[in-house]
Amino acid sequence: MSEGPSGRAVVRGHVKWFDPGKGFGFVVADEGGPDILLHANVLRSFGQSTVADGSAIEVEVARTDRGMQATVVLSIRPPEVPPGAGLADLSDMDPAVLAQQPLEPARVKWFDKGKGFGFANVWGSEEDVFLHIEVLRRSGFADLAPGEAVGLRVIDGKRGKLAVEVLAWDAAARASR
Repeated sequence: MSEGPSGRAVVRGHVKWFDPGKGFGFVVADEGGPDILLHANVLRSFGQSTVADGSAIEVEVARTDRGMQATVVLSIRPPEVPPGAGLADLSDMDPAVLAQQPLEPARVKWFDKGKGFGFANVWGSEEDVFLHIEVLRRSGFADLAPGEAVGLRVIDGKRGKLAVEVLAWDAAARASR
């Protein structure tokens, strides 16, 4: 275990599960040991409201009377998803080409996790951008809330604009500097 910027222990692991409705989830450390509580407020301080199950995560932790708890999220890496998984529009596309698309500021119109899709609008445009659950998972999200500010990489898909990557607004702002 290493030490983070605050002097607390740093743990690397993966997200066991996270439920935005409950406001928490758990992290499993690579080194083993008890599950680590990940509260929604700690995740929001990192700039995300959700995180996909299986995402690699690095957190500062503290031991509390209720067990180990994440206090700061240092990094999140989305779970490995095969290119184009679940989305025919992306199956023939080179991931390097997708990564070169510019980041565009957008706001989520709606997203229905049960249906597996939703829509967003890039600022300054009224055209809808399709958001697919597999793109969200590949980007490290489990869900999105209406009105949530995000950064999108967008292509022209077979049926209109299609998001190929979603970044939390804070991460998008850092990436565009």
